Amino acid sequence: MELRNFFSRAVRASFHDLALHDEDAASYLADLLTRFARTENVYPRGASLPRLETVVDMLLDIQAAWQEDPAHFQPEYEITVRRHIGDYTLFMIGVFRERVERMASTGYYIAQGKRAYRFVSEHARARATAGAPPFRRLSERFESYAGALDYARRVHFHDGPGHPFLRLAFD
Repeated sequence: MELRNFFSRAVRASFHDLALHDEDAASYLADLLTRFARTENVYPRGASLPRLETVVDMLLDIQAAWQEDPAHFQPEYEITVRRHIGDYTLFMIGVFRERVERMASTGYYIAQGKRAYRFVSEHARARATAGAPPFRRLSERFESYAGALDYARRVHFHDGPGHPFLRLAFD
């Protein structure tokens, strides 16, 4: 709970400093950072791969799931993985921007993140899910929210109990 409160304060302060007014997105980003403080949540187990470590792994896992035995296929799995793609790309660009830039993947991450959140948003809209997380806004304002995470990391994370993502920087 302490970590969630730390991230909530950091994200909200960043949103305030950057004049971003979206309480739902701020809450979602604080939850995302809290969830991704655990490595196994950043790199989850896939349906066809032991660990999803890259966006390509995630896309291949979706493709493999569609090719598996149709009796065991659950369409919700694609929604889950697409949401993770959005979360992963937003997190990586926001918290490890320099690493993503070194890999020359920034444009790819932005495109895949926006596409993933748009996919999840359309499924939530089709199901008329009330109170769903702000996936459409995450898609439309992806770069702004990634910038807010980068700003939070540079300006507000120094107040925390050590950088919670330091161990991921070199994985």
